[in-house]
Amino acid sequence: MNLANTILGESLLFLLQMSYKDAHNGKIFDLKVLKKLFAFVRPYRGTFFFLIFLTLSLAVLAPVLPYLIQRAIDKHIVVGDYQGLLRITLFMIGLLVIQALMQYGHTYLSAWLGQYVIRDIRVKLYAHILHLRIRFFDKTPIGKLVTRSISDTEALADVFSEGLAALIGDLLQLLFIIGVMFYTDWKLTLISLATLPFLIISAYIFKEHVKIAFNKVRNAVANLNVFVQEHITGMSIVQIFSSEERELEKFKTLNEAHKKANLKSVLYHAIYFPIVEVIQATAIGLLVWYGVKDVIHEKATIGVLTAFIMYIQLFFRPMRFIAERFNTLQMGIVSTDRIIKLLQNDEQIPNNGTYQPSHLRGEVAFKKVWFAYEEEDYVLKNISFRIDAGKSLAIVGATGAGKSTIIHLMERFYDIERGSICIDGVNIKDYDITALRRQVGLVLQDVFLFSASIYENITLGNAAISKEEVIKAAKHIGIHQFILQLPGGYDYNVKERGVMLSMGQRQLITFARTLLYNPKILILDEATSSIDTATETLIQQATAKLMQGRTSIVIAHRLSTIQHAHKILVLEQGKVKEQGTHEDLLTRKGYYTELYNTQYKEV
Repeated sequence: MNLANTILGESLLFLLQMSYKDAHNGKIFDLKVLKKLFAFVRPYRGTFFFLIFLTLSLAVLAPVLPYLIQRAIDKHIVVGDYQGLLRITLFMIGLLVIQALMQYGHTYLSAWLGQYVIRDIRVKLYAHILHLRIRFFDKTPIGKLVTRSISDTEALADVFSEGLAALIGDLLQLLFIIGVMFYTDWKLTLISLATLPFLIISAYIFKEHVKIAFNKVRNAVANLNVFVQEHITGMSIVQIFSSEERELEKFKTLNEAHKKANLKSVLYHAIYFPIVEVIQATAIGLLVWYGVKDVIHEKATIGVLTAFIMYIQLFFRPMRFIAERFNTLQMGIVSTDRIIKLLQNDEQIPNNGTYQPSHLRGEVAFKKVWFAYEEEDYVLKNISFRIDAGKSLAIVGATGAGKSTIIHLMERFYDIERGSICIDGVNIKDYDITALRRQVGLVLQDVFLFSASIYENITLGNAAISKEEVIKAAKHIGIHQFILQLPGGYDYNVKERGVMLSMGQRQLITFARTLLYNPKILILDEATSSIDTATETLIQQATAKLMQGRTSIVIAHRLSTIQHAHKILVLEQGKVKEQGTHEDLLTRKGYYTELYNTQYKEV
């Protein structure tokens, strides 16, 4: 008996060492990560505890059927007790029905719990991403965020359906089976488990190799996704430079790597499972060899020998999959860790302001503003200017002078290092961000439309806005008739990024969107250099209508379009070079005059 305990103890110790090694790598049984994961389970703790009950019950019931068969053979079949055999047979049928129902409940509830948890995590993750500052998106690849939101959360479902619950159930089942086996006949148990060390070593080797193979598969899939996304987005460049064949060869190389990684995983499975079958057959062979002698010498019964054969089969069934359960749990814990790190990212604009005015005059003042995207590498240096309510300011300067940065700071996409930005004499940090952005309308040069209808792109899904309001805004901008000419009118789907419309049409759609939300301060990134004359006229008319009664800031690309601005701000390398009206700046014959004369000569 001591020898039996020693073998069992050594085997379980080896299993724990497998887990312990990975725990130090932070990949499995990381209690901190598991604790954070199960924080999401708390709303469904009733279901979770019932799932634990089913897991324990199935583990306890697993060795009951072989024990009943043993009793049926030794107590009824051998002595010819037909009535007793009928009773125990009916009892076994009832037990099988109960096990089947419990297994159904266990499988369904584990999947149900996983799906509800990942639903909540995805919502929480996406809500968190929505409030991250633009600086975070500047340095984080889009593909990485998509992977966190989709693939990593999907891996968490496997933690519940195929990982943790199944792994605990398998380990408990193994313990109960071994316990019953030792209780029944410890000598036969030792013979039956003689091959266990070989099985555990095989499972560990398989687990390590499959883990590496799975990681290679995931990396190969990620590489394929990135390559396909980039090259479909940039297909025009590929075709313009006749690079189709070169890019196809690159894709073939990535695809070949993906195939090899998958085949390597299949190879390990193809080797491991036959090895388990051989080890199981060896265990049964040893049992029969030793057990038959005990039966002959009446040291054991036929029922006990039959039950032990069933115990071995029950024992080896979870052992076939336990290595894969470990890998599933590993990948789930890694995914959880990645998601939690993203959720813990505090790169958000602090919304500590409480000021929510019901009405704004629209007076804007920059006071000695310093700003840098990277530490000490200042893009704006001691910028000061003022715009009176209802007046217009045009900002001009060479590329990189800091024009777009001023726009970003007005919307609080970034916070400044020094100085202050005030609206109606109140620092914008004291405003509630939602209230601030509701009053500061922005129309960018790089227009973005969602893959949705024109109506949805104008309202941005705001159900409180009626179609009559949308039509009124479109008529005011001058695009109502154009929209009616499209198939489906306002329900016309503009596809991804609005590719079904011209650049000018997309910009007019955003003008209607901005007018509908009726901001008090308007920021326009003027962009009419790459559109036809008729559309340019429409845009200029729409711009004039938008600017009426609003404080307006316009980034000017053509100096000829801003001559009537109330004030022009001239930037050079992040500093205010000059400011004044168009006529005043021309009379100074300074930097603005040079810019104007250069464009005039080009014209």
